[in-house]
Amino acid sequence: MARPPAARGSASPHGPGSLAPVGRRVVALLIDWALCWAVSLGFFGGNSWATLLIFLGENVLLVGTAGFTVGHRVLGLRVRRLVADAPDGPPGPLRALVRSVLVCLVVPAVVWDGDGRGLHDRAAGTAIVRR
Repeated sequence: MARPPAARGSASPHGPGSLAPVGRRVVALLIDWALCWAVSLGFFGGNSWATLLIFLGENVLLVGTAGFTVGHRVLGLRVRRLVADAPDGPPGPLRALVRSVLVCLVVPAVVWDGDGRGLHDRAAGTAIVRR
């Protein structure tokens, strides 16, 4: 069985560059959501739409420029481009926007393909990998 595309740059299916396990991805998401909710609580009284927009902004800004969110960083993950032109750089603003909007829609993020990547990552040409 072939290794997933995200893991091909890794020497091991469990080392740096390998596809991140689902559990770590979920915990990173919960960390990011909690931080965005705290900001929303402080500035907007915890309004759910404000929390969602803050979450969207955090993802677009941080994933697009640094390649990870706060939750990803805490858990040793990063979002990697799966394109030949620059696979190790951050995804960039357009890929981050596509990915983040689809994460906010929830369904594309919880439907995975055979590689273990969510449909949001497939659409953006990205994968969450271990640092």
